[in-house]
Amino acid sequence: MKIVVLDGHTLNPGDLDWSSLAALGELSVYEHTMAADIISRSKDADIILTNKAVINAEVISQCPQLKYIGVTATGTNVVDIAAASAQQIVVTNVPAYGPDAVAQMVFALILQHTQQVDLHDKAVKKGQWSQSRDFCFTLSPLASLKGKTIGIVGYGDIGQQVARLALAFNMNVLINTSTPKTDLPAGVQWQTLNKLLSQSDIVSLHCPLNQATDKMINAQSLELFKPNALLVNTARGGLVDEVALADALNDNRLSAALDVLSSEPPMADNPLLAAKNTIITPHIAWATTEARQNLLNIAVDNVAQFLKNSPCNQVT
Repeated sequence: MKIVVLDGHTLNPGDLDWSSLAALGELSVYEHTMAADIISRSKDADIILTNKAVINAEVISQCPQLKYIGVTATGTNVVDIAAASAQQIVVTNVPAYGPDAVAQMVFALILQHTQQVDLHDKAVKKGQWSQSRDFCFTLSPLASLKGKTIGIVGYGDIGQQVARLALAFNMNVLINTSTPKTDLPAGVQWQTLNKLLSQSDIVSLHCPLNQATDKMINAQSLELFKPNALLVNTARGGLVDEVALADALNDNRLSAALDVLSSEPPMADNPLLAAKNTIITPHIAWATTEARQNLLNIAVDNVAQFLKNSPCNQVT
């Protein structure tokens, strides 16, 4: 079997080992693949692994030997699933490889917002503490999480881990899913989306991007947010209407902490890059060493199980 990894750099920038995958076939690993090169690099492949390189119907039609597409991520929007199924090509993903890592990042962003760690660190290093007449100083209001309400949109593995951490901080937890849930842990309550948005001090997005959720945070839904609420997005940038959010941020109606944007890397004119009241990180919530190793292990096992005619984590 000829195995092609189209964009291996983000998963393995050099600190992990491809040998377990190489043991399963003739392996070619490309750190990055431009759209124009996808077909030429994939046309003879039996197995393709991709993270962000798009495998659309045209690519599939030009790969006559292709039998398997493995997405080295949970989201599978980069693959035309219908076109793959029509050619009896198995598509798999990697679920639940790093819910702890993403939940940890959610609270890193929340705590950066409430404690303003970076702001005060820079002030100290500029000499402001040395020049202070008092033993301490603050440059912005600080906030406790105890008693605050966090609204979690989506309650899969990541959403559940965020809820557990929130409960450890003695927060009130609201969740929203496409259908109501009643069998929930103590301290966690299902709520409609509109009520969740209007009652939460912090809203954290953990739902997939699809037709129903595309731009679910928009001008209309932003009107429901509490004044000075915080929006956290570590899911998908397309969940947010970025122009509407930038307008709300610049009007000082809320704050945002974002690890994802609609286009990655973002265009220089993305309105959120210059918006007020915003923390932005470059899609790193998933990328701890431990989470990436787990992702690689699962992706390799997916291939191994496929080769044994017992595919797992199959997406249809």
